[in-house]
Amino acid sequence: MKRILFLLPFFLFVQSTKAQSRFIKKLFSEKDSSKRSSLLPLPLVAYAQETGLELGFAALYSFYSDTSNRNTKVSNLYFPVSYTFKNQSRISLKTDYWLPGNTYHLTGDIGYSNFPFSFYGIGNNTLGINKTLLTQKRFHAILGAEKAVFTHVFLGLNADYENYSFKDDQPASYFSTVNISGKQGGCSLFYGPSLIFDNRNINTYTLKGLYVNLNGGLISNINRTDYNGGYVNFDFRQFNSLSKKFVLAFNGSYQFTTGSNTPFYLLQTLGNDQLMRGYYSGRYRDKFILALQSELRYRLSDRIALVGFGGTGTVYHATFDLNQLKPNYGGGLRYFFDVEKGISIRADYGIGEKPNGEKRQSGFYLSLGEAF
Repeated sequence: MKRILFLLPFFLFVQSTKAQSRFIKKLFSEKDSSKRSSLLPLPLVAYAQETGLELGFAALYSFYSDTSNRNTKVSNLYFPVSYTFKNQSRISLKTDYWLPGNTYHLTGDIGYSNFPFSFYGIGNNTLGINKTLLTQKRFHAILGAEKAVFTHVFLGLNADYENYSFKDDQPASYFSTVNISGKQGGCSLFYGPSLIFDNRNINTYTLKGLYVNLNGGLISNINRTDYNGGYVNFDFRQFNSLSKKFVLAFNGSYQFTTGSNTPFYLLQTLGNDQLMRGYYSGRYRDKFILALQSELRYRLSDRIALVGFGGTGTVYHATFDLNQLKPNYGGGLRYFFDVEKGISIRADYGIGEKPNGEKRQSGFYLSLGEAF
């Protein structure tokens, strides 16, 4: 699915001249060290052949729960909503909330989407000719809570409810003929503990520190009796400040799903705007995923940063094969609309492998915040 996406500063649509002036000054020149909250509203315009014109709106509200404690991390609320001319839509509300002194960390993500995606099959070597366009309806509600138990160490619980349904938009498609579990969709509940170590200097544009997140638990299929399993997610991030302008960052991710007869929509997928940029999310999917990436970040000025990145990763069913690792590399640009909080608009272009007989895989990503 080729997709062009634009996030445009909302000041283009602000009617009040005084409000517009303040917003432009904040967005382009003003530095604020008072720890005030900030709101960035953005119109969203996108186009893809499968969806037609997509129009929407996104707003990011960032703030500190305690402005008197300089160690309290940045909290935020993110609200995107969009609609296409083919009656497709998506909406969500996400929050990442740090209580004063980082004593508790709360996360939430609730949303609904009625949107197409391409299914290629299962495994690390799926073929482009098997591409099937599906319409997926998904409702999800994700909640997490961690408490600081030692310095930089957090223990908590996570719960995730997901409801999927699918419609095959192509008669006699590969999806309709292949033998996989979960074609009709279903409801699943994920729940389990989490352990986090986090001594990053800041959780937005990190200059130094270490972040490790290990979580896992059980998966219960609410309306199906043919699958019950579990999951484990491991996320590692290391940041090294090489100088005042250069930061070298590393990220490793290892995730897997347990149980037999796993529905295809619960399998791990390789590729998105955060990990293995350059691959279509879902082009490769299986029970296990291992991915590594690094970034060299150069802060050109207070407002602008450049990034070069590279990595490798693979999905597999049971046995890891070093020869199955796929490469990715690329670069990007950052614009910091909130310098004090380190919050940016991110534009990345990622390049992946070239499968035999197909075009080289690649992708352009426009997002808020860093990839990791």
